[in-house]
Amino acid sequence: MYLHLIEEDNTTRYPAMDQMTDNPFHLWEDHSKGSSTLTLASGILSDEQFNIILLFIIYTSQLINNCAIIANSLIIAVYVKLGFSEPSNISLTALAICDFTLAVLFTWNNLGIWLTYHNVRLPFHGANVSFLTGGAQSAFLSTTIAWITAFISFERCLCILVPLKVRRLITSRVTFVAMLIIVLLTFCPSFFIYIRYKFIWVFNPYLNVTILNTTSLNNEFAILFGKIYILICGVIQPLLAFSIVLICTVLLVVQLRKISSWKLSVTSAQSQRVQPEENPAGSLSAAEARVSQKEERLVRMVVAIATIFIMSYIPICIGLLCDVLIDRFNPYGVYSRIYIVSGYIVSLGQPISGSVNILIYYKMASKFRSAFRRLVRLDRQE
Repeated sequence: MYLHLIEEDNTTRYPAMDQMTDNPFHLWEDHSKGSSTLTLASGILSDEQFNIILLFIIYTSQLINNCAIIANSLIIAVYVKLGFSEPSNISLTALAICDFTLAVLFTWNNLGIWLTYHNVRLPFHGANVSFLTGGAQSAFLSTTIAWITAFISFERCLCILVPLKVRRLITSRVTFVAMLIIVLLTFCPSFFIYIRYKFIWVFNPYLNVTILNTTSLNNEFAILFGKIYILICGVIQPLLAFSIVLICTVLLVVQLRKISSWKLSVTSAQSQRVQPEENPAGSLSAAEARVSQKEERLVRMVVAIATIFIMSYIPICIGLLCDVLIDRFNPYGVYSRIYIVSGYIVSLGQPISGSVNILIYYKMASKFRSAFRRLVRLDRQE
């Protein structure tokens, strides 16, 4: 779901699913009166339509999350078995760890909403607390995944363009440090959200108990910080990473076609006893032509990973643009329920991408395939 902060008439509102009036967890909080508010505009969809659609999406999301958790657990186990002597193993493992963590965070967020919808009595508000401890972090972790994918794509571009130099520049240590820097700059800032949002204890008159809920600060610094924070971490960073992945993927596809044309022309020239320099792809540099078959397979695998990432991230980019350009397209505007439903739908792309990666590795990476088969006992040889 999109991470969105709304301030209106000195009232703080929270992204959460619609609550019925007889819901014991339906808390109304108005900061102007010393309390807090949890509310949601009715939007276009009716109560019944909204609840049915959202629950269906949540159940579907959880099925995909379960697949992502299993798939990425296997990916991590395989790469641990293979070792980290190759830089690509480090970056692909980091990607799998992030995909695994993202699926866990989505699971926790779905669980909180499910518990709230079914009026399960808890010492905390399930939807609000799970959003602040899971849903919000998942938005930033998606950016981390985007930047790791951008690094992998950029590194493969260098391997194609300057293969002799890149091996000395991008070592295992450099890749490990790069992964740490990406996590520090993209995911760790998610904890700054607690400067803007706080946990509070609120009395629930339906249960006659005090439960844990969330609220936000309304001072000028907090509001300004929240706007700058979301602009940088929620819009600029993911769109920039997406642009890098898109550009690098296009370059990789172009270079792969050049290399394939060069190899085809050389083979044809040799069969006709003609000098290779006479081939029509002579514009290809010698460095580009010296890409080994192993490197070429790895590049093709990265192109497949990046392509799936691009397909899964395009809806998120469209959602971010609609969030900025369309008035009242937010959790509390005229299109509130459409906003929430579409937010959950586009968020499905990330766990789907994380689930499919294992199929790409298995099909296109021979070492991964061999290690995977030994891990799940498909091959008896050690």
